Amino acid sequence: MQGKVEICGVNTAKLKTLKNDEMVELLHRSKQGDMDARQKLVEGNLRLVLSVIQRFLGRGENPDDLFQVGCIGLLKAISNFDETKLVRFSTYGVPMIAGEIRRYLRDNSAIRVSRSVRDTAYRVLQCKEQMTAETSREPSLEQIAARLELPLEDVVYAMDAISAPVSLYEPVYSDGGDPLTVMDQVRDDKNTDELWVERIALREAIGRLSPREKHILALRFFDGKTQMEVAGEVGISQAQVSRLEKNALSSIRKDIAPS
Repeated sequence: MQGKVEICGVNTAKLKTLKNDEMVELLHRSKQGDMDARQKLVEGNLRLVLSVIQRFLGRGENPDDLFQVGCIGLLKAISNFDETKLVRFSTYGVPMIAGEIRRYLRDNSAIRVSRSVRDTAYRVLQCKEQMTAETSREPSLEQIAARLELPLEDVVYAMDAISAPVSLYEPVYSDGGDPLTVMDQVRDDKNTDELWVERIALREAIGRLSPREKHILALRFFDGKTQMEVAGEVGISQAQVSRLEKNALSSIRKDIAPS
């Protein structure tokens, strides 16, 4: 998106902007069915659409597609805007455009979400847009849950379910060198490829032991028994247990790290 001047055939460097009094007049004329005024409203608010889609970039979506979906949200905002409310159009339009883009991302997500959860999320988004228009500020999830008479947990779960997944390799910080990615922040240092290979080698090495050696190692290192206790359970001397244990461990070491 950076450096992209043309989007959907529109030169973003030459997008128009409207003054507040022009906006009010055009909205009034549009409500009366003036299609020319409606067209000017759309053209004069494309920068608003452009600013909203910036939030959703970096998820692998085509900017042109997001821009088109954002324009649908803009058209809905123009049609549904209530001039009697003392709210600037941009305050109402931004959540409408963002909501349309979120619905698009939700419906086209590679992650399948159940119909009931999607319906709940759709109701939450609608309620959020409505409350934002009423109060000129974004409501909290607690307020939305109270308005919809839903448990807060259901609202949070629904919104999380439709959130677009983030790539593990998406940069989150860069100081001019190699960027810090999500992978760097969430990687598991205890289950690395090296440890995974070592576990496989250990499992195979243990598999090559005799049944008696496996049994003695299990009693010693899984059950935590002493050599004397193992000797009494297996029916051999403590010296024999020590010798079998030593031989078994030596075989495992040779198999895992052969000289």
